[in-house]
Amino acid sequence: MGSELALFEALRTTRAVRRLRPDPIPDAVLTRVLEAATWAPSGGNRQPWRIIVVRSAETKQVLQKLYEGPWRAYSKSSREGIAQLPEPARIKAQRNLAAADYLAEHLQEAPVIAVFCFDPRLLAITDAKLGRPSVVGGASIYPAVQNLLLACRAEGLGCVLTTLLCQSEAEIRPLLGLPEPWATAAFVPIGYPVGKGHGAPVTRNPMAQMVYAERFGEPLPSGS
Repeated sequence: MGSELALFEALRTTRAVRRLRPDPIPDAVLTRVLEAATWAPSGGNRQPWRIIVVRSAETKQVLQKLYEGPWRAYSKSSREGIAQLPEPARIKAQRNLAAADYLAEHLQEAPVIAVFCFDPRLLAITDAKLGRPSVVGGASIYPAVQNLLLACRAEGLGCVLTTLLCQSEAEIRPLLGLPEPWATAAFVPIGYPVGKGHGAPVTRNPMAQMVYAERFGEPLPSGS
């Protein structure tokens, strides 16, 4: 349906859609969004990632069970923080948390879970010795995830990038037949949205708050 969706519209309206219907995704549609992921750039064009397409009800049930425990632990502090927010912000945060709770309770109902895995031997991790959390390796993985998300948006599919299941890699490795030294990077449930899904522009900080000129904190000249 929406392969003709304008790029800037897709960028502005692609949301984290966590409420997904169990309706099957046609093979042709799924093939298109998966192929879009393969067009993403990576360091040296090595494409150090692979996608495992999970559709088995039994496997999805195990993934949901592995997801629920860490989500409860992770969300506990979020709930405590949300309770302290002023009214407008609290209502919005509670709505987002309710959607995340829904995903945790219904993950197995998503018709597809795309599991992104990677081979660390193929990553150019140039920040490994800087004494801070390393993020550079992800530059060769997450563009493919973003391509998938945008392609799903174009096809009218809902999806969301999750990483919580990476904590359960030891249990997931035999479940998905993941060989050493391959590791997990992202889990993307995909399905047709319950309700509106995408559509309204996303809410983000204004560009002036996020983009600087020449030095950190220096505002861009007006009109840039």
